[in-house]
Amino acid sequence: MQSIDNKLFNIIKGTGKGYVFSGADFIDKFAGDNIDKALSTLAKENKIRRIMRGIYDFPKYSELLAQYLSPEIDNVAHSLARKFKWRIEPSGDTALYLLGLSTQVPARYVYHSDGPKREYDVLGNQLEFKKIALKNIGFKYAESALLVQAIKSLGKDNVSTEIIALLKQKIDNKLYPKIIKDTKTVTDWIYSIIKQVCQE
Repeated sequence: MQSIDNKLFNIIKGTGKGYVFSGADFIDKFAGDNIDKALSTLAKENKIRRIMRGIYDFPKYSELLAQYLSPEIDNVAHSLARKFKWRIEPSGDTALYLLGLSTQVPARYVYHSDGPKREYDVLGNQLEFKKIALKNIGFKYAESALLVQAIKSLGKDNVSTEIIALLKQKIDNKLYPKIIKDTKTVTDWIYSIIKQVCQE
């Protein structure tokens, strides 16, 4: 019989390097106390990395830098959202960076949330959740929220054909019809741009 530690680590390995998670991600497979103990053991054995209280990752390693890379803050944000059962969306500046429309690394990664206002230090990166009205968060797909927030942040007159082309590259074309359906209630001018992005 495999130990819970080994079973859990095999699941984590199967998700691939860069995966960020909490015990809540495995509650359907193991008992809560057993998960916490197993994660603590795996972290002590340096098989996984503890990022902050209750949040871990399976870190990527850079041969060039000869060190483990920092976790992607977007993955950390979504891990916290799953843990606390929040719905979240990136703010405009954060969305622009995540989509590659801004090369400036945010001093603070900001997400809108239907949970409480929270701030975290993630290995030196600042992550903030701002509480907003529940009705303003409701997209089924994370990509929908990314597009809406990025386009809104850019402004109606600043979305060029080059930006639309770049956005098309960033979004999996299999999601195009789903995003069009998912965002149909947004402001007309934003929806018009999304339809251009999501045209085959």
